[in-house]
Amino acid sequence: MRALPETIAPPRAPVAGGEALGAEPGVDTPACLSLYRRLSAGVTVVTSRHRHTPVGMTASAVTSLSLRPPLLLACLASTSRTLAGIRLQRTFAVHLLREEQVGWAESFARTGHEGFGDLRVREVLGTPVLVDALAWTVCLLVEAREYGDHHTVVGEVVATHSGAGRPLLWHDRSYWGLRPAGQ
Repeated sequence: MRALPETIAPPRAPVAGGEALGAEPGVDTPACLSLYRRLSAGVTVVTSRHRHTPVGMTASAVTSLSLRPPLLLACLASTSRTLAGIRLQRTFAVHLLREEQVGWAESFARTGHEGFGDLRVREVLGTPVLVDALAWTVCLLVEAREYGDHHTVVGEVVATHSGAGRPLLWHDRSYWGLRPAGQ
């Protein structure tokens, strides 16, 4: 049997939540974080309700999953109140932020349900929607599954709106605007 190179971790079973990151086998945490920082993603705010309180969190791990049926996938921290709300309400909204909405991203990353402040919000299927986002969608929960310290949440898109503007991006632990290549 041939030994694996140092940069490849052997396959392992998913780890249930609660273990220290540095205690897990395989590629170490700093190496993973170095890789993850180089991924670029659109910045979103995911919202729902936890009991009667609107909740939300900033997320950059959100992507389209299927066009037929229309499905969206988001990765949320297992300990978040937003995830708990999604599991209770069975609905959630995803908001794509404009490049000038860094304050929204920072607010929802820090405070969650208090991030709504004086933002314009409307209800769609009982879910709080930030009407001034670049785009938003409301989804019905199809599945939530745990993977390590996060859950993937799959939702069926049932309402959507797109506005004008440029998206806010996250790369190398900083916010960025979008510019066409070569400009």
